[in-house]
Amino acid sequence: MNLENLLHFWWIIPIIAAVLGYKWVLRVLCGMVIVPENQIGLVTKKFVLFGGKSLANGRIIASDGEAGYQVDPLAPGDLKWGYWIWQYDITFQDFITIKRGKIGLVTAKDGNQLPTGQILARGVDSNNYQDARAFLKNGGQKGKQTKYLNTGVYRINTLLFDVTEVDITVIEEGKMGIITTQDGKPLTGNQIAGDPVDSTEVSGHNNFQDFDKFLELGGQRGLQTQYILAGSYSLNPWAVSVEPVPMTEIPIGNVGIVISYVGDEGKDVTGEGFKHGNIVEKGNKGVWVTPLDPGKYAINPYTTKLQVVPTTNLVLNWANARTEAHNLDKNLSTITVRSKDGFPFNLDVSQIIHIPSTEAPKVIARFGSVQNLVSQVLEPTIGNYFRNSAQGEDVISCLSYRQERQNSAIEFCLSCIVTGK
Repeated sequence: MNLENLLHFWWIIPIIAAVLGYKWVLRVLCGMVIVPENQIGLVTKKFVLFGGKSLANGRIIASDGEAGYQVDPLAPGDLKWGYWIWQYDITFQDFITIKRGKIGLVTAKDGNQLPTGQILARGVDSNNYQDARAFLKNGGQKGKQTKYLNTGVYRINTLLFDVTEVDITVIEEGKMGIITTQDGKPLTGNQIAGDPVDSTEVSGHNNFQDFDKFLELGGQRGLQTQYILAGSYSLNPWAVSVEPVPMTEIPIGNVGIVISYVGDEGKDVTGEGFKHGNIVEKGNKGVWVTPLDPGKYAINPYTTKLQVVPTTNLVLNWANARTEAHNLDKNLSTITVRSKDGFPFNLDVSQIIHIPSTEAPKVIARFGSVQNLVSQVLEPTIGNYFRNSAQGEDVISCLSYRQERQNSAIEFCLSCIVTGK
């Protein structure tokens, strides 16, 4: 077949082109758009015919036919007509996938302005941000959102929302998570941490995982008295900061005395006889009257302080060359005394003391620590007692009755501690 014969069939060429490029032809002639099954279609309207409305100042998403980014994306598998290429841009967007062990943080590019003092945009009903129109209609706010996306696949209009994937929060065994919130009511008065609010899963904020509920219940901004234990948590890092710290361990043979800097102003439970500390019931501000037994405890180091008090027999040495493993007597030294007959001599004194667990809160309330008890009470009292006794007796008598005077001195010291005199 020569060239002249081929020219007789020129009309086949446009037919073949139309068959091969029918989608493009229909797009140009009829405004046809076919959305793939695994994508959504993001629509940008270039202009409005016949004097349509313009977007309000400060808005970027069109929800009422205005020119600009359109609020409603085209759904997967949709066949649409009238989206002419000269008036509309269509961009196909993959679904947003949040992998296991991650959450998706959402930032809205449009919406109501945040009120003064508010850091994060409050959550509204929008089907996990998949219904952009509902988000705007229900008062969704512009900016970083309190709500987040859990593991799953989402059809999200990225013209309105940005999604950032981050790891969930994991607290290892043997640790606890100290919580600081970035939004909420301000702390009042002399508060150093927010008041506790319901943290249960059903009616509360579910360990700060439902931050909108935390705010609804009156949660405050800043350090929290509440904490989280070992486990995995879906926490919005824009709303909640977590500091993992080791749990507090009280060894066998000791009790833990809690000094709380938060809580209600409790009534002192020691009565009129003890005037050296505010000993209160558990949960109040002050020294708790009930000691903690040996074990591991979740103690918030920023709102409470734990003093460990040994309840076993302790040996204290007033001797230059000897110190026990507990190291409480590291600053004690040999006692130098002078007898009635004018002879100076040195005494190495070893004394066993015992602090009952029920009296341990009084020790902490009055002295702050067992080390302070030794340095502020036992060291000067024992030394002065022996020096004063030696001045009235000769050397032989001092050495003969040393143990009796030693016991009397310790009994006197411990009596003062317990009674607060």
